[in-house]
Amino acid sequence: MIIMVPLVVMTLVGLSFPEESILDYVAPALLATLALFFVFILTGVSFLRERAQGTMERLMASPVSRVEIMVGYLLGFLLFAAAQAIIILLFTIFVLDVHYRGALWQIFVFQLVITVGALNLGMFVSTYARNEFQVVQFIPLILAPQVFLCGLLWPVEQMPNYLQYISKVLPLTYAVDGLRGIMLSGDTLVDVWVDLVVLVGFAVAMTFLGAASLRRGGVA
Repeated sequence: MIIMVPLVVMTLVGLSFPEESILDYVAPALLATLALFFVFILTGVSFLRERAQGTMERLMASPVSRVEIMVGYLLGFLLFAAAQAIIILLFTIFVLDVHYRGALWQIFVFQLVITVGALNLGMFVSTYARNEFQVVQFIPLILAPQVFLCGLLWPVEQMPNYLQYISKVLPLTYAVDGLRGIMLSGDTLVDVWVDLVVLVGFAVAMTFLGAASLRRGGVA
């Protein structure tokens, strides 16, 4: 169902892709979007439970800094998030038989950068949630605009100018552009360095924002 939406939209706007390459064109955007979505939910709910169980309050009472707490949780969640990302990638490549030109390991590295950003975003947002339902309520506010404006459903170039400007400040747009460059054009990580820098900067910013938003006390 997720795959059919962008295919229908591309047909309506008159884009002419050979039938065998439509999925190849959509797949990079799906990889970026699914990584952001699932990792955001996984981290947001898990980090919220850490606060609810009082673990965060005990850590805040220790001599460890807030940034170190965020980095520690990032490393702890990263193993599971990376496993999730690689499962999605391998399923897309080998089960859906999506063709790609770039090196598979470079696709995974880029996907891992997206995953780190999604982890930090999930931890930052979860500090403002009181229960799992409120974490889910952030999806229409934070994730939905990125899905609609990143180029997954329709090309960014065909959007109104004001939407294109908004799209340029959304991290998922750079995630989609970078993966499409590697998978469709055979670019290397060096070639998509701008997208990488933006995504790394986003991940670092979310780390410090999450650290600044940490507070003592459990979930009310």
